[in-house]
Parts: sequence; C-alpha cells; structure tokens
Amino acid sequence: MRTRADTAIGVDVGGTRIRAARITPDGELADRIAEPVRRDRDGFADQVSRLVDALRNDTSVAVGIGIPGRVDGAVQQIRSAGYLDIAGLDIAARLRDQTGLPVRIENDATMALIAEGRVRGDGCKGLILMVTIGTGIGGAMLQDGVPWYGGGLSGQFGHIVVSGDGPQCNCGRRGCVETFSSGTALGALIAEAGLPAGTRAGELLARADAGDARASALLEAWAAPLRRALETLVAVVDPRLILLGGGLGHEMAMALSRLSSAGAWFPLPVEAARLGDDAGVIGAGLAAFGSPASLRPVRSA
Repeated sequence: MRTRADTAIGVDVGGTRIRAARITPDGELADRIAEPVRRDRDGFADQVSRLVDALRNDTSVAVGIGIPGRVDGAVQQIRSAGYLDIAGLDIAARLRDQTGLPVRIENDATMALIAEGRVRGDGCKGLILMVTIGTGIGGAMLQDGVPWYGGGLSGQFGHIVVSGDGPQCNCGRRGCVETFSSGTALGALIAEAGLPAGTRAGELLARADAGDARASALLEAWAAPLRRALETLVAVVDPRLILLGGGLGHEMAMALSRLSSAGAWFPLPVEAARLGDDAGVIGAGLAAFGSPASLRPVRSA
C-alpha cells in the first residue's frame, strides 16, 4: 500500500533532453534533473542509471520511464525510439537489477497523458488523445482514463502522412506530419525564412499578432499540416478531446487557432495541455506507482 511519503522516480526522455525527478502520489515534483540526452545505446543506458541513482532515496518505491517512439507498453518493449539508438534495449531489466525496484516503461506521450488525465479528474472520461510537439511528434490515447495500445503500438500520430512527396522521415516514408510540424521542422522553417536560429515560436506568434506577414506565413506552414493530421484522427476515432502537449504544445494550439476554418465536418476539439513540459516526468512517476486501477493498460485482442 502506498503512502503519501512514498515517491517514484519519473524519467522523461526526449529527442534532445532527458528529465528526471522524484514524484509524489499526488503528482508533485521534487529534486528534478535535466540535461542533454545521450543518443548512443551504451551512453543512454549509463545516463538513465546515473540519474535514477542520483535521485533515489529511502522513499523511492518505483521507477517510470517515458520513451519517444514505438514503445509497446503492454509487454514493456522498445521497438524503436526515433532519434535514439535504443531499439530492443531492456532498460527496465537493467534498472530493476540496479535498484531492486519495479520499473515501468511507456511511450512518452502516454506518460504525459496519464498526468494530464490525473489533473483533469473526471475530465478524462471518454476517448482522449494527446499529441506532443517537441523534437518530433508523439501521441497517446486514454479510453476512460485507461491507456489504449491497440495492437501494441497505437498512438504514432507523428507518422500520419500529410503529403505524399514531402520530406523523408526517420520511419522511411515521406511526408509524415512530424517532418512538417515538429519543433525540428519549425527550426528548419525559421532558417528558410532567414530569421535568427534562436527565434522561438512565442516570438513568432507575437510578431504575427502585430501584423508581421512573414511570421504569419511561417506559422501557417508549421500548423496547417498538423491540422490535416488532426482532422484525420477526428474522422477515424472521433475523440472527445485532443490535448496538445510537449515543449511546443501551447504554441501549436495558438498557431492552429489562427488558421481559417476548413469546414464543419471534422471540428477539432483541441486544447493545450495544462502541465506543459512537466507532464511527461510527472506521468512517468504516477505510472510507476501502478496502484490506480485507471492505469491498467488496454490492448486489443
């Protein structure tokens, strides 16, 4: 039985940064660490082990790790991880041997959505999707508060193709929405527009609101492909809510709101996530506890 004094160690792995923190059963953070992520296999494993060891104390009862890419949470396997060379790495077993604690891995967007579902209370009823906008684009689904995996790897929303002759994607296909609407894609658009490399999405939004036509065009080029992908999701699964999270979730929600209406058939029930970039690490800690019945995973037969 968990107590309020217990903590779990949550680890949120991104394409460029890794965050770790102690998380209480109420989702509060303590003693967080953030640093550039190691992308090579051995370096990544050593990094995660070091961060967990640095945070572990007498109150630590479990470890949760959110990983980008194709993660089968139902069987705790990493199939691929986008920008990271860790496919097939059994990081959970390594940490169990190191710490003696239970370890749970999930797709990073699933972890973030678990946290968002907790803060919304009964607001997580029905089918809720999350799309995370960061280095890449991730996704996850909760059905009545329960992670839904489909056949095991559902939620790969970043790989909805929105242009058959678009840029080459890491998945091997062309025109995935991740190549148009991720943070990496935004950086490329900024460079193509001749703007300084450090220009941020919030600055572009402010410029567009002030009448800057170049900023408006750049934001439209960034957001319009994602809207096409979201309209596809609405047409296929009809979610009650789509949350935009990750480091650029709020900015993407604002950029989408600037687009003109595309018709009434597939209205987008889109909101910015409430926890911002902390959602992934909080959700990893909450999932690690594993005690709420609402966190039991659902997988299609």
